[in-house]
Amino acid sequence: MAGILVIAEANEGALAPISGELLGAARKLAGEGAGSVTAFIAGSDALGKELIALGADAAIADTNPALQGALAEVYLPAVQAALQQSGADIVLMGQTALGRDLGPMLAFALGTAVSMETVDLKYTGGKLIATRACYGGNARAEVSFKNAPAIATVKAKSFDALAPDASRSGSVSTIDVAGEARVKVLGVQKAESTGIRLEDAPVVVSGGRGLGDPSGFKMLEELAALLKGATGASRAACDLGWYPPSQQVGLTGKVVSPNLYIAVAISGASQHMAGMAGSKNIVAINKDPDANMVKAAKYAIIDDYKKVVPALIEEIKKLG
Repeated sequence: MAGILVIAEANEGALAPISGELLGAARKLAGEGAGSVTAFIAGSDALGKELIALGADAAIADTNPALQGALAEVYLPAVQAALQQSGADIVLMGQTALGRDLGPMLAFALGTAVSMETVDLKYTGGKLIATRACYGGNARAEVSFKNAPAIATVKAKSFDALAPDASRSGSVSTIDVAGEARVKVLGVQKAESTGIRLEDAPVVVSGGRGLGDPSGFKMLEELAALLKGATGASRAACDLGWYPPSQQVGLTGKVVSPNLYIAVAISGASQHMAGMAGSKNIVAINKDPDANMVKAAKYAIIDDYKKVVPALIEEIKKLG
C-alpha cells in the first residue's frame, strides 16, 4: 500500500481535464486498498491546492520554468524525484502527447513496464490490473505488472473526475528539478476551434462517409448546436477532407464519452467504435440495418439521414 502518483497536466495555467479524471481513477484504486494519492504538477503550488480539492491526499509542484510546455525528457528527472518523495508504487498519467512519451521513457528508466491506452484500472490481490484496448479496438486485454512501479497511461474520458471539494486538506510541497532537452521546439501550431470541445461535450453528433459529401456536416452542426453539443466525424470523412482532423472520433482521433452520441451515416469501423464506446446513449441514423453502428446503438433509425435529420431539427426547434 505504498500509494499512487498521478502526473497531472496544466494547459495555459489551468489544470487540464485529464488531471481530474486521473485523480478520479486514483481515488477508486485507493478505495480498493492501493494507498494514498499524491499528485505531481509542473507549475505553482496553487495548482497543487486545486489537485488536493480534486482528490489528492498530497501534491508536489515543480516550479522549474523549464517544464512549461516541455518534452518528456525534461519531465523525466522531475517525475523520478516526485516518485522517490512520494514512495508510490503506481504511476498514472494521461494518454496525452506528454504521456505517450513519458510513460515508456519512465518505464525504461526504472526497469518496469507501462500499460498504454488504458481504459480501466483495478487493484486486487495487492496488484494493479490494467485493461487496455488491443487488436485495433476489437478486444480488451487485462495486464498486470511483475515489477514496481506499475505505470499506466489512461485514455481521456475513461474515468469521471470528482467534484472539487475545497474543504479537503493535504500537504503541498515544491521541488525544482528538470532534465535537459536534446530537441528544440521551433514552433507550435494550434488547431483552431470554436464552441465546446469535442472531448467535453455532453452531446456529440458525428458524421461519416455515408453523408455523401461535405455539405452534410452543415446539417449536423445545426443539430449539434440545438443540443448544445459538438460535431465529430469518422476517420473516413476526415481523410476525404470533409471535416477537420481535429474533430475525428476514433482510435487515432479523439476519445469521447458523452451522454448522447448520434452517429449519422457511420458504418461503425472498429477504430471509430473504440473512440466512442464509452457513450452513455448511442443513436444511429443509417440506411443499412446491418451496420455495426446500428447493432451497437440503443436506438436506431433506418432511413436516409437527409429525411431524418431535418425532421429532428424541426421537432427540437418546436421544443425550444
